Amino acid sequence: MNHGPTFTSGFDPVNTLRPIFVVGTRPEAIKIFPVILAMRADPRLDPIVIASGQHPDMCSQVLRMAGIEPNISLTLTRETGSLNELVSGLVSQLSGVFAELVAKYNPEGYLPRLPGTFVHGDTSTALAAALVSAFADVPVIHVEAGLRTYDLHGPFPEELNRQLIARIAIFSIAPTMPSEANLIRESIASEQIMVAGNTGIDALLWATSQPVTFSDQRMADLVAGEEPLLVVTAHRRENWAHMDSIADAILRICEARPDIRVVLPVHPNPKVREVLNARLADEPHVLLTEPLEYIEFAHLLNRATIALTDSGGIQEEAPSLHTPVLVMREQTERPEGVLAGTLKLVGTDPDVIVSSTLELLDDPQEYAQMSSADNPYGDGKASERIVQAFNFVLTGQDPPQSFGPGFSRSFVLSRTGLDYASLPHQQRNDDS
Repeated sequence: MNHGPTFTSGFDPVNTLRPIFVVGTRPEAIKIFPVILAMRADPRLDPIVIASGQHPDMCSQVLRMAGIEPNISLTLTRETGSLNELVSGLVSQLSGVFAELVAKYNPEGYLPRLPGTFVHGDTSTALAAALVSAFADVPVIHVEAGLRTYDLHGPFPEELNRQLIARIAIFSIAPTMPSEANLIRESIASEQIMVAGNTGIDALLWATSQPVTFSDQRMADLVAGEEPLLVVTAHRRENWAHMDSIADAILRICEARPDIRVVLPVHPNPKVREVLNARLADEPHVLLTEPLEYIEFAHLLNRATIALTDSGGIQEEAPSLHTPVLVMREQTERPEGVLAGTLKLVGTDPDVIVSSTLELLDDPQEYAQMSSADNPYGDGKASERIVQAFNFVLTGQDPPQSFGPGFSRSFVLSRTGLDYASLPHQQRNDDS
């Protein structure tokens, strides 16, 4: 049974506008909290933050770290764990909340004070919030719009979610030029798209600037040490059937390179934990941990020699820290990094994972090439651009400058036959 919303802070000072943010998962919280903080700094805006209850503990952990207390917190009870149960529960809960908010802030005959709902990325929370907001006649703004693989099962259900949200949003905030191009190819008007860079970079740069105290002394020792450090994350639904292969690859890397150390924060999903704990818990070179506080993880990623991951966010974040990324997926909705040389797709075949990791560890030239490649995903100012764009839509004043030069240098170079990733570092100042 689902429970009603809990209102934890009051609304309503004067005539400020109340943009709505709906957040449900840890990655969403990480990538949207910089935008919430930037809006809070604007006296004209007083955002309403709704915690959907999808991943309540991990989401609240990130928001609390950023000093954000949700205005409204929902509680979901999940019995089957199915996506249909999750989305229907979210829609049911959010429908009641939006009805109350619209009655309070957008009564008929008054100037609406709910100027829009911000949803992020491709989660079930984002899809449900976009549907409910649109049905409540509150405009939807989609942050991190336009990422595509065009394979509805890779990743699933994220690719489906973000394509559906694109049809609902009235304003799409794309992180890069290629993401914008995807939207335009889908007949989303270019006039309703802005390229802002990725807010995940804003969050990462903030987190690495904060002091850190590691909750696990063993991890603190590894970060302070000098051994090669491999940070691994694995959790995606399409990789559940490959967790044994991923664990096998990690064991073989440790056997081939006894000097290496591995830190693997284990995702709470039982299908992931069961396999990784059973296969890796007794390996002395591997440190399995609970999911880390974001500031801890940012500092860990900064220290890492290589990131081995199926995550989307780490593909964007690690290059800002000059950490090469090997992506345990067959395809990625973030091809800019592959083109720029910050990422390499290695799939889930343990032979490929092992050979790619050892090659990167053993070849200083290849390692230097990947670690020095420019990050095409952002510059840490995406949140500022989003708030400025939002205010420009509302007031017509102070239009923002988009992220990048307006075209993709790496894409153009890829059409010439030149190896973009091999160009000298000082000649590269990517764009996308």
